[in-house]
Amino acid sequence: MMRAQGKIVTAVRSGDGIIVKSDDHVPWAERLNCLRIPIVRGAVAFFEMLVIGLKSLNFSADMAMANEGDSDALEERKSQPKWQATLILTATIIFSLAIGIGVFFFLPLLAAQATGAERDAFLFNLIAGGIRATLLIGYMWLISRWSEIRRVFEYHGAEHKSIFTFEAGVDLTVEEARSFGRLHPRCGTSFLLIVVMLSIFLFAVADSMFADFVARQQTLLERFATHVSVLPLVSGLSFELLKLSGRKRNHPLTRMLIAPGLWLQRITTREPSDDQLQVALVALLHALGKPSPIAYSLYDETGGGLESMTAVPASGGGGGGGTG
Repeated sequence: MMRAQGKIVTAVRSGDGIIVKSDDHVPWAERLNCLRIPIVRGAVAFFEMLVIGLKSLNFSADMAMANEGDSDALEERKSQPKWQATLILTATIIFSLAIGIGVFFFLPLLAAQATGAERDAFLFNLIAGGIRATLLIGYMWLISRWSEIRRVFEYHGAEHKSIFTFEAGVDLTVEEARSFGRLHPRCGTSFLLIVVMLSIFLFAVADSMFADFVARQQTLLERFATHVSVLPLVSGLSFELLKLSGRKRNHPLTRMLIAPGLWLQRITTREPSDDQLQVALVALLHALGKPSPIAYSLYDETGGGLESMTAVPASGGGGGGGTG
């Protein structure tokens, strides 16, 4: 999946070759000026990318069903009223957030509470943060052992190599992309690690302020509610730090600070095959409105048909690509 100015492009490989779905998109931050404020824009971007990511995964699942011959299920999904599809997407997002917050935020608090460190806000959140980081890394390592997820991580690596190729200003070809690395400083994996590390400090401050305000120690549920309320601030600041690390990636201090996120990407990205690089490059080229030497088909969501293409006429405008 690639983002460019005004559009989101998702490319998948199926039995019919590479299939591309292109959607017009105006970022939420461009619809309201108040959403462009630093930190606020980061929290908004986090939820926006969650929605975009789930839509791209749904399209991938649709193509997988079609490839496996389950055309009835695909037609049933395509015939759903728009409100029903929106409701299902909303329910999926709420469920995903609930599971993620429960596993990666409530459980670490529960475990840290068992250590008896609740009276020291920083020590408590340092323990909870360590448990949270362990859960995150362990979860990613475990799912990376699953062959299907490993293939997803290979496509993740292909996305990063394609973005590096674009940023280097060289031809967007498999031959060029193959030579670049797969670890990108603006990756969502690095974002998650920044969230974990930053939350230790911000949650400790929030806990101390709460205890001073009510003149007593928090209960576990009060602490959990406090942390959830601070999460938008954590995600917003993490987004700004991620953008800064991308701009200043060659500074020695920045390289030291982003190193843990790049190490974690060794789990969430894998070396892609040339076929996977083709898919990533097609998505990027189509998003930029540039001709593609790789043949593909455009997906028509209304009719479901495929329009064969070998190139996209250049539109003259190019936006930046986005990493998954």
